[in-house]
Amino acid sequence: MKSKGSITQLHTSLNYKGLRVTPQRVSILNAIHSLGNHPTAEMIKSFVHQKNPAISTATVYKTLETFVQKGILRKIRTLDEEAARYDAILTDHHHLHSSQDHRMVDYENEELDNLLREFFHDHRIPDFKIESIRLEIHGTFENHQ
Repeated sequence: MKSKGSITQLHTSLNYKGLRVTPQRVSILNAIHSLGNHPTAEMIKSFVHQKNPAISTATVYKTLETFVQKGILRKIRTLDEEAARYDAILTDHHHLHSSQDHRMVDYENEELDNLLREFFHDHRIPDFKIESIRLEIHGTFENHQ
């Protein structure tokens, strides 16, 4: 995650998307911002339950889906993991996915984006219009942390 949102920013985000500000929603958003690194629903649930054990698992999952539908979060499904991950950065970017520890790191590179757009412009797929390009790149980090 690039930066942790303040409580005011979390409230503004919910209000802007037409959602009521509830303690459950704020707690779940705070968990996502605090955890960073594209957490799974299970990670978010565990974090939320540390401070708010009364929030049900179903509420966490339902709220995450609502956030995805409202455009507050993006759901990411990786090729080699069963569990979806959640990303609060909605601008186009790529992900570096470590096979060592399943860490997912945001990666932005304008040169790569331009190269991909040019390639697909030159090699058009009939009746298909590209709206965005997001890559998931798998590998290992040399300096395993």
